[in-house]
Amino acid sequence: MPGQWTPILDVQNFMSSNCYFFSHKMLWCNCSRNGKINQCMKQESKKNFFSFSTNFLLFYLKVKNNGYLKQMGYTSPAETGIMEDLGLSVAAYSVFGSIMTIGGMVGAIFSGRMADLFGRRRTMWVSEVFCSAGWLSIAFAKSALWLDIGRLSIGFGIGITCYVVPVYIAEIAPKNHRGSFVSANQLMGTFGLALVYFIGTFISWRALAMISAIPSVVQIIGLFFIPESPRWLAKCGRKKEFEAALKRLRGEDADISEEAADIKDYIETLEQQTEASFLELFHRRYANSLIVGVGLILLQQLGGNGPIAYYSSNIFEAAGVSSTIGLQISSITQIPVSIVGLLLMDRSGRRPLLLVSASGMCFSCFLIGISFCFKEFPHLKALTPFLALTGVLVAATAFTIGMGGIPWIIMSEIFPINVKAQAGSLVTLVHWSISWLTTYTFNFMMKWSSAGTFFLFSGVGGLTVLFVAKLVPETKGRTLEEIQASLTPFL
Repeated sequence: MPGQWTPILDVQNFMSSNCYFFSHKMLWCNCSRNGKINQCMKQESKKNFFSFSTNFLLFYLKVKNNGYLKQMGYTSPAETGIMEDLGLSVAAYSVFGSIMTIGGMVGAIFSGRMADLFGRRRTMWVSEVFCSAGWLSIAFAKSALWLDIGRLSIGFGIGITCYVVPVYIAEIAPKNHRGSFVSANQLMGTFGLALVYFIGTFISWRALAMISAIPSVVQIIGLFFIPESPRWLAKCGRKKEFEAALKRLRGEDADISEEAADIKDYIETLEQQTEASFLELFHRRYANSLIVGVGLILLQQLGGNGPIAYYSSNIFEAAGVSSTIGLQISSITQIPVSIVGLLLMDRSGRRPLLLVSASGMCFSCFLIGISFCFKEFPHLKALTPFLALTGVLVAATAFTIGMGGIPWIIMSEIFPINVKAQAGSLVTLVHWSISWLTTYTFNFMMKWSSAGTFFLFSGVGGLTVLFVAKLVPETKGRTLEEIQASLTPFL
């Protein structure tokens, strides 16, 4: 009614009445006869967003700068310097390059349980202590032993981070922005990878390791200033802290009663079930979530991005491209692509980006394979450097926009909180196990057949397209409770 305060309960009906909608939350607006807003409580929306964004940025500007992709990227520009300074053989350097995945497997085993016992925030803090110690060990290493110890320590820390960071962000973010915030994981990781690729061509490997330690040290301090996950606090029965954390994230003046009630109801439903063991994760009711979560991570790692990131300099040299130029071009192109993926995440949805990304990986690996085939023909050999460089850039672009971050987003969304620890540990263990397999065997596969190696990766990309099209659900714009209830029948 004109001149009266009207609750906005339905977005579509409200829009059809020619009133302007300012927030996804229910607001009270005073509408005039012509349908325009005379007065609207916009301040709540702004405060909510400001509060959430402040906490999020304080945390995230520190997190994935030191993420998994930076660890992967370090081995490419540092390879020549380390091998010459410490006199490492190819076999010894291969151990250094792949041993991080061993640490990642160990970290994956403990990640879920640690996040459940100690909380998301403390677990992230522990992971950064291991990462900081690992980088310092590498920076001051005098032998291969200390290199490997440092790399192993970093792997353990990142093995934990790979699980707990997406879960933490998914649990604190509003549903309409969850995908964008979790995909910042990939953006920060890509920034770290690009930074390492670029500056690694100008400075020594020891200086590069010291620079890489800085974000971890900063995050150790920054983690003291962010709230714990409200859903974890609710699961632990810490009601006052749960409400305080949720209010801090949504804004002091925000009405959190509806969201808090939904979370409590969901937790109560889960508490009616027995405490889930690891074997119960394989129960039929979790089959859909398990197939999607494990399947995406498995295909992500088998698709070849790990070896391309670890050994991109070797690939460039094998194709006749300057490794320095190749790494610099690759670093420059990846950041804008990550930003585009971030902007599209909560607009286009997870499935379309995954389909585009997997198709791009399929095409790019096929292109690299063709480039190595051309190397055997004198009249086509000149095309090899161009096709290989193009293929690597397309692969990096395609992976960044979808397959790099979205499987972790979906993993953080689809598992109910009573099995999230077990599921997260399993998914992360699969990730690191297959990562070790692909990175360790890559050089042997290249000796067997450079073209055949990338044709295999291309085949995995095609299989990923089919898997996403048939089995992966769209999770955009849905609460975690809605997603998990749709995948687990008992809810």
